[in-house]
Amino acid sequence: MTPDLRLLILPLPEFALLPFGAFLDKLRFSADDEDFSRQRYCRWRVLGLDEAPVMSSSGAVVQVETCAEEVVWRDHDVLVVFGGRSATATAALAPRYAALLKQAAKAGVKLAGIDNGVFLLAACGLLDGHKVVVHWRHEAEFRAAHPKVQVLSEQLYCIDGARITCAGGTAAIDLAVELIARASGRARALKGLADMLVDESRDSRHALRSLETGPGQGRQVQRATALMRHHLAARLTIDDLAAQLGISRRQLDRQFQASMGMSAKAWWLELRLQQARWRLVNGAHGLAQIAEEVGLCDASYLGKCVRRRFGCTALDLRGGVQGAV
Repeated sequence: MTPDLRLLILPLPEFALLPFGAFLDKLRFSADDEDFSRQRYCRWRVLGLDEAPVMSSSGAVVQVETCAEEVVWRDHDVLVVFGGRSATATAALAPRYAALLKQAAKAGVKLAGIDNGVFLLAACGLLDGHKVVVHWRHEAEFRAAHPKVQVLSEQLYCIDGARITCAGGTAAIDLAVELIARASGRARALKGLADMLVDESRDSRHALRSLETGPGQGRQVQRATALMRHHLAARLTIDDLAAQLGISRRQLDRQFQASMGMSAKAWWLELRLQQARWRLVNGAHGLAQIAEEVGLCDASYLGKCVRRRFGCTALDLRGGVQGAV
């Protein structure tokens, strides 16, 4: 029998195991009757540029099953790219992978970028004119690098025609459910969720409760924090945010003071500096670009804010001196 869904799985160097394993295990549960793990209704093969195994970010190694030169594109529906730990390093792989990805697209194979895989697709020019989802941690970086690509904020995944993007993590399960549902029906797509100890599949627009400010925080503070994260790179003011929430600046500051122990403006700066710190530790971009991504004036001002907040220079952070929490 011909499977309903035929996929090629392309892990990039230093790919994350969580979305990779979650996606494949969901396919496995839905691919057969009972729990026999045969690839009857879904079929997938791990693809590589060559036969060399691919190491994940955790050090676990995955064996490649088929090479690019062996692929018969008409026998596959979707090519799923699992990005590496660093968005910058993943994008830099474009010269090596562009020919493969463009060949797949030309043959009518849908392209899916999971986690930082979206950066590779964008760097190859394969997301122009499409809506995409990016992990919230990398959203500002993606917007800065690809300003003409429309980013959908606070979504788990997006299926936009022949292009599919997913934020990564356990959202890979939700994407797998949706792909299987479209190919084989909802009942088969939901099969095995209980075995995976997953309560239910989530809609692509599911709002993560873990991104809220925490227990005991007012709803307005939670909404304001979500807006701050969404507009991290924007030059909006606290007055602008308060207007979007339909309350006064004084009311918003009073709620932040009660919940967070600081003003709304101070909290927004803290969000920006924590994101800048993460980018410095985990990336290689210059201070000017990071300052733009987090909505601070320039490299000089970012440097001053970093020193004041973390007690060390930006270069110290990049070199492994962590500073204050």
